[in-house]
Amino acid sequence: MKISTKGRYALRVMIDLAINSNANYISLKDIAARQEISNKYLEQIIAMLNKAGYLETARGNSGGYRLAKQAKEYRIGDILRATEGDLTPIYCLTEGGECSRKEDCKTHSFWKGLDKVINEYVDSKTLEDLIK
Repeated sequence: MKISTKGRYALRVMIDLAINSNANYISLKDIAARQEISNKYLEQIIAMLNKAGYLETARGNSGGYRLAKQAKEYRIGDILRATEGDLTPIYCLTEGGECSRKEDCKTHSFWKGLDKVINEYVDSKTLEDLIK
């Protein structure tokens, strides 16, 4: 499993908003400059985070983005799933990912264990944990 730039940048954006907002809205341009992400790519990431309900938005001169909740309320796993989709390491463990060899597969329990470890770890960390 590899986390794409969307997942990595989403974490950076959320951290940026947590650190810099002070209840104010932060412009896309300011986030892009601090995080060295193009506006166009950042718009895609912001759209995913906004669709997941993680951001509040405001239009106008003092508009922009801010977190909808406190940093301690965001699990890293949820942020990654919002941008990456399922974090499952192999297809047969995904919802609808049936495999005819599942019952006889000698590696299935290994992949299932890895999936459990990955999800438990990313769900055990919050945005606040990364900031500290």
